[in-house]
Amino acid sequence: MRPHIDGTRFGSVCVGGETYEHDIVIRLNGKVKKRKKKLSKAVHGTSHIVSVDEAEHIYDKGARRLIVGSGHYGALTLSDEAKRYFEKKDCKVRVKPTPAAIAAWNDAKAGTIAMFHVTC
Repeated sequence: MRPHIDGTRFGSVCVGGETYEHDIVIRLNGKVKKRKKKLSKAVHGTSHIVSVDEAEHIYDKGARRLIVGSGHYGALTLSDEAKRYFEKKDCKVRVKPTPAAIAAWNDAKAGTIAMFHVTC
């Protein structure tokens, strides 16, 4: 079951009544996990560019869509390698500032996964 996202403020996101004060990934099975941003920071020197290694961690087999919350000011992007990875998996990616991405998540259909950056 996909959890409903109740809302966000700078530095946190509330999912199903539970507040997370870190970036999150939501799996196909609805489980909320902490984002492994160190995978991207090791490659790019920042966690604001999603690396292919992190893309592999985010992806769930069978996912058809990925919603990316790029932060409240839209600072996060996907590397070209990460974009190609999702294309090869036939997983369409929508990148939006986190508040808009939350609305997209709450309206999304089955087969959707998500990653939300909760700060900039």
